[in-house]
Amino acid sequence: MGLKESKYQNNHQFGGYSYGSPSVGSSSPYSIHSVWNADRDRSRLQSKYSRIGDDYHSLEQVTQALAQAGLESSNLIVGIDFTKSNDLHHLGDRPNPYEQAISIIGRTMSTFDEDNLIPCYGFGDASTHDKDVFSFYPEDRPCNGFEEVLSRYRELVPHVRLAGPTSFAPIIETAIEIVDVSGGQYHVLLIIADGQVTRSVNAVQGKLSPQERSTIDAIVKASDYPLSIVLVGVGDGPWEMMHQFDDNIPSRAFDNFQFVNFTDIMLTNNPMTKKETKFALDALMEIPSQYKATIDLHLLSRRTGITRKYCLPPPVGQCLVENYSRPSSNEQKFSSISLYKVACLIKKSTFPCRHHVGILCGICKGSDLLPKRW
Repeated sequence: MGLKESKYQNNHQFGGYSYGSPSVGSSSPYSIHSVWNADRDRSRLQSKYSRIGDDYHSLEQVTQALAQAGLESSNLIVGIDFTKSNDLHHLGDRPNPYEQAISIIGRTMSTFDEDNLIPCYGFGDASTHDKDVFSFYPEDRPCNGFEEVLSRYRELVPHVRLAGPTSFAPIIETAIEIVDVSGGQYHVLLIIADGQVTRSVNAVQGKLSPQERSTIDAIVKASDYPLSIVLVGVGDGPWEMMHQFDDNIPSRAFDNFQFVNFTDIMLTNNPMTKKETKFALDALMEIPSQYKATIDLHLLSRRTGITRKYCLPPPVGQCLVENYSRPSSNEQKFSSISLYKVACLIKKSTFPCRHHVGILCGICKGSDLLPKRW
């Protein structure tokens, strides 16, 4: 890992798949992005940015190094993998790997986040599969600081039904929309997953699965926005494809993707403080370089006019909905109106929000919280 020079070769190798520069009308999944790049006629970045060293002993030192390397401001977005291959969401007396990763990155990045609001989403569960994301709170309200991210995660986990398949495209697309609606502020998307993008064992060699194709397209699209993507791998993987995502995705405006193997770092024979520092460094050491790339490409403070899509509501029962308070106008800055205000709990049914519920909703009935389409 390191502050890598952006790569813009005309021919690329990706997991055994060869991609040349596609022409318009090519069957390659990158043809549309090649058109975007040609239309924009951007110059390719070839300069190397300042490199962050690796001799640190605390998260505070990593934070100081990020600032000294040029990072001025950043906003955090969190995406959590809830696919059924995942057995790491167990809640006990000690933090699970998801909670550890959120806490370490949250503590390191909080200095650079001015409003401390963190949009948080889940994906890969029975309501979203590989098509959507659900917000941690109704009305797409962000969490206030990483401490609330952790507490809300613990509230949600018992209610989530793990499913699949795995695709990172929905969470990346959601992050792109957040960046654009914010007026082009720089964001870091933290994705925490226990496995790579779904690939069928029957997949033809040399062809991408639908989930691989959509994820690659989303990463390429994200490079047109001031957005860095950090994928944290928890569990045993496999992670071969993620390393290839990190190094060999073609046609990007800048190198916007970083993969970190959390498990390997935590298995080392080092004190916990050293492990945390190593993880934070590996996850974030490319952020200053990527931030500077967004400046050089004039991506900051730019809007493309993307319309926010509606996220699904959190898959929670009445006990959590009743304790929900409406967000302030400032907290709603990332979203306008949610299609599904709450998961309606009237009778045991599967509604368009796809949440299976079995108790009477005491607040939706006769309330303006009930979606008007019902």
